[in-house]
Amino acid sequence: MVRYFKSLCLAALLGFGLIATPALAQDRAAAAAAESEATADDAAGSAGGHQMFKQRFIEGDPVWMAPVLVCLILGLAIVIERILYLNMASTNTTKLLDSVESALKSGGVDAAKDVCRNTRGPIAGIFYQGLDRAHEGVDIAEKSIVAYGGVEVSRLERNLPWISLFIALAPMLGFLGTVIGMIVAFDQIAAANNISPAIVAVGIKVALLTTVFGLIVAIILQIFYNYLQSKIDSITGQMEEASIALVDLLVRENHAKH
Repeated sequence: MVRYFKSLCLAALLGFGLIATPALAQDRAAAAAAESEATADDAAGSAGGHQMFKQRFIEGDPVWMAPVLVCLILGLAIVIERILYLNMASTNTTKLLDSVESALKSGGVDAAKDVCRNTRGPIAGIFYQGLDRAHEGVDIAEKSIVAYGGVEVSRLERNLPWISLFIALAPMLGFLGTVIGMIVAFDQIAAANNISPAIVAVGIKVALLTTVFGLIVAIILQIFYNYLQSKIDSITGQMEEASIALVDLLVRENHAKH
């Protein structure tokens, strides 16, 4: 009896395994298919979003959308150029000041000028101008530093007015497309002598799409413009602090000589 009971249990377990294994495999296959379908839906959604953006741009009438696109391209080109320039203009002022001070003590003004000449950035250029006029007195050197600092600030802000122009111009072009689209819609109403949504749909669509894309371009360029402005303000603050430190260093050197 015991042997029979064991055989019965073993048969039941084997039978359950044979039944559960296909069911488990089917569940895993179904889960994998669902995951693959979700991934495909996400990819299709991403591609669909890009395609929809492109389609909406084409539907907005190339005559009015092209100028908005030109504003975006030119604005981004200037933004990239300014970002690269400002990154190259950044200088470790503490390290530069230490190098200039060591050069002044060891080799005099000429050695300090060589240090500035071999260092890139507007702060090094300001230091060079101040050191170049140091033999005429601290007051003259300070005036030279202030004057050349203004020149360097203008170089940092170069081409920013063009970005401001594109920020203002893009939504204005969009609004112009809006007005033209509404005029076309009213002309179609007048020609058909019937106020029907199907008649005015095309003109209203062009009007809305040009406005939307103009605002999008302005928002993108405005974000980059604010970033560039904050970067310029940071470099300008470093220039002012470094200039004060250089003047103090020249005063100390002048007192040490006398």
